[in-house]
Amino acid sequence: MTEKWAGVVLAAGQGVRMNSRIPKVLHRICGKELIRYPVDLLRDLGVKHIAVVVSPANGEAIRGVLGESVDYVTQPSVQGTGDAVQRAAVQLRGQAEHIFVQGGDSPLLRRETARQLMEFHLANESDMTLLTATGVVTKDLGRILRNDAGQVIDIVESSDWTGDPDAPAEVNGGFYCFSAPWLLENLDRVQPSPKGEKYLTSLVTIGAAQKARLDGVVVGEPEEMLGINNRVQLAQVEGVQRQRIREHWMLAGVTIQDPASVFIDAEVTVGQDTVILPNTLLQGHTAIGEECEIGPNSMIRDCRVGDRCRVTASSLEEADVEPNVEIGPFCHLRPGAYLETGVHLGNFVEIKNSRLGAGSASGHFSYLGDAKIGSRVNIGAGTITCNYDGVNKKETVIESGAFIGCDTMLVAPVRVGAEAITGAGSVVTKDVPDGRLAVGVPARIVEPKSKKDG
Repeated sequence: MTEKWAGVVLAAGQGVRMNSRIPKVLHRICGKELIRYPVDLLRDLGVKHIAVVVSPANGEAIRGVLGESVDYVTQPSVQGTGDAVQRAAVQLRGQAEHIFVQGGDSPLLRRETARQLMEFHLANESDMTLLTATGVVTKDLGRILRNDAGQVIDIVESSDWTGDPDAPAEVNGGFYCFSAPWLLENLDRVQPSPKGEKYLTSLVTIGAAQKARLDGVVVGEPEEMLGINNRVQLAQVEGVQRQRIREHWMLAGVTIQDPASVFIDAEVTVGQDTVILPNTLLQGHTAIGEECEIGPNSMIRDCRVGDRCRVTASSLEEADVEPNVEIGPFCHLRPGAYLETGVHLGNFVEIKNSRLGAGSASGHFSYLGDAKIGSRVNIGAGTITCNYDGVNKKETVIESGAFIGCDTMLVAPVRVGAEAITGAGSVVTKDVPDGRLAVGVPARIVEPKSKKDG
């Protein structure tokens, strides 16, 4: 079916009511730009030819988000949705038999609903099919009028409605299917308004006069048609989308103890039998494995967390965590942190651009930056890698099996060898050979008796 279709996304609006220097369609819902929702929807439906209508003011910024995977059509000035679609339809001429049109600021339309609209349009050989909602009280959306046969014959814009403004009505949601030849033939007939704009909805009046086949499909959940004109509506739409995401993961086998306090972005994935505790944020492109316990009070952004991990009251950013790792409470993993299997981080440990080998542990109050740490290393409380000399970052290397005593200062660049030991309170400024003991300020090498003595 989808090989017959092309898609048009309208994104040239100025978005004045957002009061923002950011183009409206680049504001985010659940961590994902508004413009990406309709584009991704069309891709999910299998629509290959997608045209995004932009303005000279926002075209470059939108291109920076979407890349070159879509066609771009520039609408030079504000001339209405009819003009925008006409420019796109001309560019798509010959590429499809039918065209699906939607706004770039309405991210809640479900794939199932869009497919239903498209299938209805094809089955009824319609010239134009609209998505509508019934029983809606609105002062913003156009009202649908039908004839006795149920066909759409007019859309009365809210500003032109003379009836009771609080009366429930069937309204236009701004999602349209068109027969491509009919659309191209009739867009030239759309007359500009007194403001000089051509409205796409004028095609209803034109089609009714021609006795064209005009249909409306009523959406099952009116919230799918919610659009965004200001930041109040942005928050309302985000609330709907966040609840959808939480419900999706709970139905997929994830336990969320207090859904209202948990925020999961659109592109996050969570494995089966993971438990998410209250006041937890999973953001960006985070991937959480199976059988984890995340939270309470944790923030994880753009991270990969393996199976059976525990992250308690901690903040993770752009970090990689292998399976069976314990983190927290009150840890901070900064970009470049990598924890191998079985690592344990206790309270108040900060890791930056460092890799900890399998089975290593840092139990308390430590900073490890720009470090390579082998397996089975014990990092004593209060350990700090002094990685910055005021100009450059320097690397610390701790080989497998080393034992770093409490309050050790490792002044980079420095290497602590395999099975080596540093005594409590040592300031290590020179390399410690394998199996040797370093103690003092500055640290000197002595013969170790045992790890316990060190």
